[in-house]
Amino acid sequence: MNSSATASTPTPELPELPEPIVSGWRTVRRNPSAALLVVQLASLLIYPFVDNPDSTTGRSIVALLGLLALVMSVRVVAQSPVTVWVSATVGLAAFGLSVVDVVTGWAQPWHFWSDIAHMVFYLWAAVALVGYMVKDVHVTVDELFAVGAAFTVLVWAFAHAYSALQYVQPGSFIAAINAEGNRSWMELLFLSCTTLTSTGLSDVVPVRPLARAVVMVQQIAGMLYIAMVISRLVTLRVGRERAVRRGR
Repeated sequence: MNSSATASTPTPELPELPEPIVSGWRTVRRNPSAALLVVQLASLLIYPFVDNPDSTTGRSIVALLGLLALVMSVRVVAQSPVTVWVSATVGLAAFGLSVVDVVTGWAQPWHFWSDIAHMVFYLWAAVALVGYMVKDVHVTVDELFAVGAAFTVLVWAFAHAYSALQYVQPGSFIAAINAEGNRSWMELLFLSCTTLTSTGLSDVVPVRPLARAVVMVQQIAGMLYIAMVISRLVTLRVGRERAVRRGR
């Protein structure tokens, strides 16, 4: 074969992606916390339609949404070599157990270990997000979105903790409907959200001592988180006003 002919063969060009896709990807890269917050809030609206333990499709969709949130969380918190290493290790464990969850149909004890892995990962992500928010003197747009993203990550972390509690201590939670049965993922997520926002307990009530202890820990965590965020924003606001006055 003629080498010159081979060398002159044009290299096929990859097709260009549509501009909306390219623009959307750039926005996600610039504002990963905003993207994570959107995924979490969208999941809240989708879960009621798919949260059915007896449906393979429903379980798969719930797992898929969880995996998407995991991927987005890793993208957000991977800000340094240490966070990359920890996030990748714990995130991969949670990812693998999510796949096992779908294959086994949320069978125990696999589902319990999946809840533990997700809880550890989301708690780590919340800590990393708080560190991301407070490390700079000037607040960026993405750091503002990180306020909401860290809050939703905490909601997910405690929801997984409650799910694990149901396996360790059956009957930890009762509700107005099917009081003695295990609570669904949506019910536990609702309990976690109402507890962290300090709006009061929902119709899902912790009745076992350990469950009540974890709920109290979440109530304190929610109060401290809100206090930290408010104090941080006030400090930055006062500092900015002082800088403006000095400039005058």
